[in-house]
Amino acid sequence: MATATARGRGYESDYPAGISERASGWLGFAAIILGLAGSWNVIDGILAISRSKVYAPTATYVFSDLRTWGWIVLAVGFLELCAAFTILSGSGFARWFGIGAAGVNAIAQLMFIPAAPFWALAMFTCDLLVIYALAVYGGRNVTDG
Repeated sequence: MATATARGRGYESDYPAGISERASGWLGFAAIILGLAGSWNVIDGILAISRSKVYAPTATYVFSDLRTWGWIVLAVGFLELCAAFTILSGSGFARWFGIGAAGVNAIAQLMFIPAAPFWALAMFTCDLLVIYALAVYGGRNVTDG
């Protein structure tokens, strides 16, 4: 009966011994990175919309201009902030929402490379780690005791 109760509240019993700590660490990492990336994307979006001098003035973008990309990055930032808070709930929807938000941000960052190449590649790498964390460990609710 204890096994049925544990399976009903979470999936801790699906992990071998010692894996649940790693899973909760990866899920915490994913939530924190999505929150930080979302915050920075909101800031980057506002800077791009206001045509700040932070970005290269002669950069050529995949389509449109810096101001359009500012709105796109701003929207992706808000999406990531929402995903970061839903991951903390531990639901299955949160897993897929987080993977989707990180995937959209990864694609947007690759297209934002002309504005800030090293930053965009760093964000892309973080998005890949978030996708890994949520794909491997996101389907199991390890926060229940």
